[in-house]
Amino acid sequence: MSTPQPPMPQAPAAAPEWQAPGGSYAGYTSPIPVVRTHLGHALASEWTKIRSVRSTMWTLGVFVLLVVGIGLATGALVSANSSSADLDGENPLTLGFFGLLLGSICIITLGVLTTASEYGTGMIRTTMTACPSRARVLAAKSIVFFTVAFVFTLVASAFVAMVQVSMLEGAGARTPSGSEWFKATVGISLYIALLGLLSLLIGSVIRHSAGGITIMIGVVLAPLVIAMFMVAESMHRLRDWLFEYSIPNQLSVFYSNSLTESGPSGWDPLWIMLGVTAAVYAGTYALLRSRDV
Repeated sequence: MSTPQPPMPQAPAAAPEWQAPGGSYAGYTSPIPVVRTHLGHALASEWTKIRSVRSTMWTLGVFVLLVVGIGLATGALVSANSSSADLDGENPLTLGFFGLLLGSICIITLGVLTTASEYGTGMIRTTMTACPSRARVLAAKSIVFFTVAFVFTLVASAFVAMVQVSMLEGAGARTPSGSEWFKATVGISLYIALLGLLSLLIGSVIRHSAGGITIMIGVVLAPLVIAMFMVAESMHRLRDWLFEYSIPNQLSVFYSNSLTESGPSGWDPLWIMLGVTAAVYAGTYALLRSRDV
């Protein structure tokens, strides 16, 4: 009776051509190009998102309609119902204030939706998985939104300003200077874009669309409304401060038509909004790093 022999060890199979002998995947080359991600990729992603959702087109469409419609209607009414003596020495650019004040609500709404809507739908998880750097995500959202808000505001305000000047110059209004043109177009556009960026940051902090929009509308309108009801003598100082630093009054400063005789003047409203937005940006980034998505 023969003793059973143990099985002979088999030689290892030859490695495939793509596999190096030293490791399982040491020599494998992926057919998918692997690149190091950077801010440009995040910007492209945020641009795709902001231009592909319906809320962007609706809010910006209503914004242009309000700014252009109210601006042209105001210019036509003033031109038809005012004499040369009434308009003598008046700056026709000031009439653009009314449309931009209402239109800023649309920019505020879009700013909040840019961040808060992702938390509502859960899309923020996909965003953070694709780009784990939260600083890069916040920076990309801010840059894309600020650029969109600035360009739309600049185009709409410049168009309304040109039409209003052409309407009212023949009726007795004076020709605006270069600095007045710059403040009434570029300056006001920077201010409203910063106001929208502040709304984007509030939306990221609140993480709720309706709540963020409500807070920002309150920030815009509440100080002016509250000040109107402060009739007591002891509250005059607080009332004047609310009037001076309310957002509607700061918008009017760009047209050299402030609601008060004191308070911000020149480019002060832009620096104030820039400082407030920078402080909120720092706080938003700190919260974004400390909180889970």
